[in-house]
Amino acid sequence: MPHCAEEIRYLHCDDALLVVSKPAGLLSVPGRHPSNKDCLISRINLEYPCASIVHRLDMATSGLMIIARNPESHRAISRLFQDRKIHKEYQAIVFGHVISKEGFIDLPLACDWPNRPRQELNFDYGKHAQTHYEYCGQHNDGNSKLRLIPITGRSHQLRVHTASIGHPILGCEFYAHPAAKAAADRLLLHASRLRFTHPITNNELDITLDASFWD
Repeated sequence: MPHCAEEIRYLHCDDALLVVSKPAGLLSVPGRHPSNKDCLISRINLEYPCASIVHRLDMATSGLMIIARNPESHRAISRLFQDRKIHKEYQAIVFGHVISKEGFIDLPLACDWPNRPRQELNFDYGKHAQTHYEYCGQHNDGNSKLRLIPITGRSHQLRVHTASIGHPILGCEFYAHPAAKAAADRLLLHASRLRFTHPITNNELDITLDASFWD
């Protein structure tokens, strides 16, 4: 796996948690192969030895993540995710021109076991999955900028849902057709906003960071 030279950005730090930006091409946690030990949490642990992962982003996805600094905050943040009390937004460039200014995708997802880690639409035993999207204008390449707001958090949910409406995310190796895959040298998906109530102070945190490809 190629080494990710881009550094982690720290956007918030207190005694309970960190909010960081993971670069595309960096694993969230170590991979199984010995050569895949470099990851977000291993880098963070060099400075914060007790920090731990609460949620993950795919290696190809960049953007904001919450990191717990102690077991108490880990439990509290995990509950916020379980109770869907953390508002998440993503920025994506998708193939083609999206006509609708906004929309709601409600399509169940299941693992495509013979082709893991791919997911598939499955109306028999797929898990409930919902995504709200907003059209944010035309990108400079003629494709569309979307703000994606996942209501649920299924694996590859945003990739599959955008592809299901005929607008796959550019650079996606799993669900994009050849033209969309070749249109970018990385997956153009970025976790751009996290809004939640701090589990210790009860203050609202609202942290945003635009993707490098958004302008």
